[in-house]
Amino acid sequence: MKKIAIGSIAALSVYSALVLADVQHLDDVIITQSLCVGQDCSNGESFGFDTLRLKENNLRIKFQDTSTSASFPSNDWQLTANDSSNGGANRFSIDDITGSKTPFTVEAGAPTNSLYVDDGGRIGFGTATPVVNLHVKEGNSPTLRLEQDGSSGFASQTWDVAGNEANFFIRDTTNGSKLPFKIKPGAPTGSIFVAADGDIGLGTESPDAKLNVEGASASTIISDTATGSADVRTLLTLNSEHGSNIKFEHRNNAGKEWTVGTYSSGNGFLISRADTADGNADPHDNYNLLLNDNQFVIRNMASDELMRLTNTQLVVNGTVVSSSSRTVKDNIVSVDSGKILNMLSKLAIKKWNYINDGSSIKHIGPIAEEFYELFGLGSDDKHIASLDTSGIALAAIQALNEEVKDKNSKIESLEKQNKLLNERLALIEKTLEQLSSK
Repeated sequence: MKKIAIGSIAALSVYSALVLADVQHLDDVIITQSLCVGQDCSNGESFGFDTLRLKENNLRIKFQDTSTSASFPSNDWQLTANDSSNGGANRFSIDDITGSKTPFTVEAGAPTNSLYVDDGGRIGFGTATPVVNLHVKEGNSPTLRLEQDGSSGFASQTWDVAGNEANFFIRDTTNGSKLPFKIKPGAPTGSIFVAADGDIGLGTESPDAKLNVEGASASTIISDTATGSADVRTLLTLNSEHGSNIKFEHRNNAGKEWTVGTYSSGNGFLISRADTADGNADPHDNYNLLLNDNQFVIRNMASDELMRLTNTQLVVNGTVVSSSSRTVKDNIVSVDSGKILNMLSKLAIKKWNYINDGSSIKHIGPIAEEFYELFGLGSDDKHIASLDTSGIALAAIQALNEEVKDKNSKIESLEKQNKLLNERLALIEKTLEQLSSK
């Protein structure tokens, strides 16, 4: 390998500049000092610590691949410092010359460590000490933007993923910078957890249902904040092909639970208590309230029907007890049982059937309108309380008892009079008999 002294190179450079001729060197060139390339390089250039300097108003280093074989890459690249146009950008770029693209640019004034790749392959944005694969450091709300610009035919949409001392959040920049998702600093582990099977845990990392909510707080709130409407709103909908239920369990009392929901075998609504202590495998056969086919039914744990309420009947397998203690009553006054008996005699007792029952099911009793007109008991003239009819009957019985006592007294007096008359009659008959025998 031949070597050329730097002085000779300088002389050739000056000569070349004077005659405007190219210099072609057919051997290796080794420069043991610094090199300046460009129209503005001057004799006696002060290099400082620069080894290679490009100096003029259009600074480019082009990598022009002359490969011609189809099996070899041949793309041309270029390092560009600053735009050539007036008012252009102060920048450093890597240009894809063949593809007419600029995939990488650094603008002048970019902060130190704007992009930093450490020896472990970790990338830092704004930091020279990245501790994870991608580390973004910023003084206020470091942010990652996801922008769909519409160039592929889809609607434009921009999302921001950011975090600061107040929240980690996702921002819908396109739609008024709404924040549909936020996490406060200090949120506990497992606040939101999606398991491999799609189950979602709130407060748990081992959800065993589509939505599993756990925590020390006893409150789960669904709040409708809409205003200006008097309509009843559906706040929670449960949908299932086989009936939908809500189960209430006591964590420390296994085997005892309540279920509320639709009855799987019909169109009913079920409130059931399952007590597995009775050995019955079907919780619906334990203790439940069933609303089904226009009927409301209560059963005990032995599946015995305790009460059935239909459109026209209340059937109770036992005794209906009304509260009648003096402690729950007010305005207590005595009644005139004789007057009540007299009023009762004016009450028509008829035979009839309820419209919803049909003509085959008959009943005997008063008409509510007539009962209310005579006695004024109850809250309206459409209903009769069984306690009121019992009270009327008891008062009438008392009146009848007084009448019976009065009649018995009169009968006793008449019997005494009759006895005296019989005795006198016997005496008269005896006297007449004696007179006739003389």
